[in-house]
Amino acid sequence: MNYLSRTRIAALLASGPSAEEIEVPGWVRTRRDSKNVCFLELNDGSSLNGLQVIINKEGTDLQPLIERIQTGAAVIARGHLVESPGAGQSVELVCRDLTLVGECPAESYPLQKKRHSFEFLREIAHLRGRTNTFGAVMRVRNCLSRAVHQFYQERGFLYLHTPIITAGDAEGAGALFQVTTLDVENPPRLGSATPAGATSGDAARSGAAAGPVDYGRDFFGSRTFLTVSGQLNAEAYATALDRVYTFGPTFRAENSNTTRHLAEFWMIEPEMAFCDLEGNMELAEQFVRYLLRDVLEKCPEDMTFFDKRIEPGIVESLRGVAETQFRHLSYTEAISALEKSGETFEYAPSWGIDLQTEHEKYLTEKYAGGPVIVTDYPREIKAFYMKHNEDGKTVRAMDVLVPRLGEIIGGSQREDRLDALEASIDRLGLDRETYRWYLDLRRFGSVPHSGFGLGFERLVRYVTGMQNIRDVIPFPRAVGNADF
Repeated sequence: MNYLSRTRIAALLASGPSAEEIEVPGWVRTRRDSKNVCFLELNDGSSLNGLQVIINKEGTDLQPLIERIQTGAAVIARGHLVESPGAGQSVELVCRDLTLVGECPAESYPLQKKRHSFEFLREIAHLRGRTNTFGAVMRVRNCLSRAVHQFYQERGFLYLHTPIITAGDAEGAGALFQVTTLDVENPPRLGSATPAGATSGDAARSGAAAGPVDYGRDFFGSRTFLTVSGQLNAEAYATALDRVYTFGPTFRAENSNTTRHLAEFWMIEPEMAFCDLEGNMELAEQFVRYLLRDVLEKCPEDMTFFDKRIEPGIVESLRGVAETQFRHLSYTEAISALEKSGETFEYAPSWGIDLQTEHEKYLTEKYAGGPVIVTDYPREIKAFYMKHNEDGKTVRAMDVLVPRLGEIIGGSQREDRLDALEASIDRLGLDRETYRWYLDLRRFGSVPHSGFGLGFERLVRYVTGMQNIRDVIPFPRAVGNADF
């Protein structure tokens, strides 16, 4: 079989009958039999719909083989593509020959022809990609990934690979996974000497190890973590290359067992030199609208499936956001609107609090009737690197809010003044030495610069209507779960 020249089922379903014999590999979704004919639905993951394969039992010697083919079996069917007289498909394959590549015993295969709960499918994440829902999720995820790169490449951004292992906390808020090669049972300690021929464990058991852990003996010579963001590193290269973006895995050790949190997730983080908050907001709005238009155009079959089976009305909702100019509100204006709304919120709105999802949904769905960008948040609830406004109380931050979800993008103009950034670091009790290289960006040729972050799984969840973020990533990593 010539792998590269093989036509996939999605393309076959969009084509017409052909006199040329073809071979089609895939997995059997269903099998049904009449007296003289066997019908197989074959799917290779390229399309929501499968290709119907017709096998005439009397005209072939395939009967013994057919009896071994069950749901989930991998086969290669050979024959001619003809016009289908039945409803639901334009073409079907009249099979001349069939190869059973991989059997699938019906009695033990967990994915039978019935609806399975998403909770059950998370327990078999290695197989759930074979279902209609998760096949559609992954095709949409792929489409969005391609669109991300296309958007930034069309605008002259350089794709930057930022470190996964880091010695600092980009957010300054903790919740980091530590990376170490030290013996966690008996790590080396400062202020203790390990005798020649003895191990650090011997020293610990002898009572010599009383000081703090000596991370100078660790693999990297210092305490290191999995990154929560590539932003700070992206800033370094934006101040050299003008505009860059990252798209990679990030990690947060937040003990939140909810439908909105993952421990491992992917972030998209553009960073632009010579750019203020207004330019940052313009790029963010263009980005969201571009992604939504692209997925609606490129994945109509899958998006129709989500509209019918997962979130009724989602296609129209996404189209509305894609075609609407985003409204701008200051944080102060947003709080005022919430306080005057007459709504009963679980978290009462007042100036100085962080906006909750319920607040964000009210602003988008009832107050503005569409997407909103909220700017100029209180300094106390935002990260240390955000540029201070002249009022001394707020920073040049912005959050993009969309209906149904709430925040989809968070960003800011970065503080480009050395003295102001040092003051923020000191005020929050952070170690200046850890951020020495970051401060250098303000010492040497500092410029106004801005950027934002978009959590990719949050985007996929928003676009598909899936309720649990663990269902929009191939293998979820969350509290108490690192299976597969």
